[in-house]
Amino acid sequence: MTTRHTLEQIREIYHLPFTTLIHRAQEVHQKHQDPSGVQLCTLQSIKTGKCPENCKYCPQSAHYDTPVDAEPLMDVEEITSKAVEAKSGGASRFCMGAAWRDVRDGAKFDSVLRTVREVSNLGLEVCCTMGMLREDQAMRLKEAGCTVYNHNLDTSREFYPEIITTRTYDDRLQTLRNVRNAGLEVCAGGILGMGETTDDRLRLLKELADLDPHPESVPINALVPVPGTPLENEEPVSSFDFVRIVATARILMPRSIVRLSAGRTAMNAEAQALCFLAGANSIFLGEKLLTTPNPEKSEDFRLLEELGLHPLDPAEARQYHRGNGAVASAVS
Repeated sequence: MTTRHTLEQIREIYHLPFTTLIHRAQEVHQKHQDPSGVQLCTLQSIKTGKCPENCKYCPQSAHYDTPVDAEPLMDVEEITSKAVEAKSGGASRFCMGAAWRDVRDGAKFDSVLRTVREVSNLGLEVCCTMGMLREDQAMRLKEAGCTVYNHNLDTSREFYPEIITTRTYDDRLQTLRNVRNAGLEVCAGGILGMGETTDDRLRLLKELADLDPHPESVPINALVPVPGTPLENEEPVSSFDFVRIVATARILMPRSIVRLSAGRTAMNAEAQALCFLAGANSIFLGEKLLTTPNPEKSEDFRLLEELGLHPLDPAEARQYHRGNGAVASAVS
C-alpha cells in the first residue's frame, strides 16, 4: 500500500534547502534502485495531428494552426522498421503515440494490435499512448504484447480546466484505472511551465503519488512552446524548479522510473546532470518526441558516459516496482 502525503508535507519536502533535498532524493534513489542505471526509450508518433482535443500545449490539436502536418496512421511494416532502428540504437522500450481523443474499435485499432505484436516480438518493451481507452481495449493491448500505457495527468486538478476543456480530469483517472485493471503498467506524469503555480505542480505529484500502486513510470516534461498554440509565449520553467520537482517525485515515489521527457533541448548538460542526481533515471532517445525536438542520440550517450551512467535493463527496473530491487552497488 502506498504512503499518502498531505499537500503540506509535500510542500515541506519541495522547499527543503536545495542541497538537503538532493541528499534526501539520493538516499531514496540509492536505497530502492540502481542510481547509475538509466532506462532508454524511443517515442514514435504513429498517427500525427488533427486531434479533436484542445490541449493548449499541443501542436497536434485540430483547434490550432501550428507547423505540424497531419499524417495518417502508419502501417505495421513502417512502424516495425522504426522499432528495429530504435533497438539497434540502444532503446529497450518503444513507445507509440497516436493523436486520438480515444481508442476506437475497428480497423485502425486492429492495425495497432498487429503492430504491438510485431514490436514485442523484437524483444522490446512496448508502450502505447493513444488517448482514453476502455478496460477491455487495454486487455486486448496487453494480450497483443503491450507492457505499458501512457496517459498523463498533465497538471493539477485545479489548473486542468485552464489547459483542457474537451475532457475531464476524472476521464484521465478512469483511463489509468482501466489500464491498471487490465494488468498493464501505468506511465503517467505531467508538464511544467504552462502558467501553473508551484502548488499546482505539487498537487500533480500528490495525485500521482496517491495512486495505489504508484505509476511504474513518471514522465516529467518541460513545456516546449510551439507557435500557433495558446501557450507559445510561456516563459520556460527554471532549471532549479524543474530539478526540485524531479527530486520531490523521487522521494514520493521511490520505486517509479522518473523520466526526463520533453524540454531537454532547452537544458544544458549540467541541468540534466542535476536531474539525474535528483533521481531521474530515464530519457527518450531520438531526434523527436512525437512532434517536438529532442537532443541528438550521440549527445545523450556522451553525457551518460561522462557521468558514468549505464542503460537500465527492463527486467531490473521491473524488480524495483515489485519491491525486489535490492541494489548492492548502490550502497557499496
